[in-house]
Amino acid sequence: MVDDQISERFRIRELVENWAVWRDAGAWDQFRTLWADDGIMMATWKQGLAEEFIQASIDGWNKGVRILHFLGGSSIDICDDRAVAQTKMTITQRATVEGVQCDVICTGRFYDFLRRSDGDWKLALRQPIYEMDRLSAVVPGQTPILDPKLLNKFPVGYRHLAYLQSRLGYSVKTDMPGLDGREVQALYARGQKWLSRENQQP
Repeated sequence: MVDDQISERFRIRELVENWAVWRDAGAWDQFRTLWADDGIMMATWKQGLAEEFIQASIDGWNKGVRILHFLGGSSIDICDDRAVAQTKMTITQRATVEGVQCDVICTGRFYDFLRRSDGDWKLALRQPIYEMDRLSAVVPGQTPILDPKLLNKFPVGYRHLAYLQSRLGYSVKTDMPGLDGREVQALYARGQKWLSRENQQP
């Protein structure tokens, strides 16, 4: 039983790592294999079915948008054919902000609802948690002048990331979960209901 749990956690961790590598590499056919047919992605800049997210990612990729993901440790809870995985991550995006080339680095967690079907784990829902971010100029000494009204429109955990993405033309969701608060508490409650089968959908 212990060996089975370790094996299943390893397989889920492999899925999480493949998500970051394949998406950042633009390996879209492989990336598709990670999702359940009804899988949903909730990103700051795009929310919806996995295939919609993939197409939007392809469109952005073709326009030169680059968003990179780096992973840390994971905590994985499994109950029969369902699982919830939390994985520390950093999102990095580079773009021109108010005339200055900048990097935004956002630290948080991927909070994943997973379902095992025909022996394979698939993503039913990925909801990132955005904990802290910062913006810095690529060239030292250059400083973008940010619009405080736009910046303060977004939660503190991802306001610089949202600012950059807004300037690229994306409509950014303004109530994503952060380090604390009602949104992240509601997410944790959904995770528990998913594991206990109180909810059929995540």
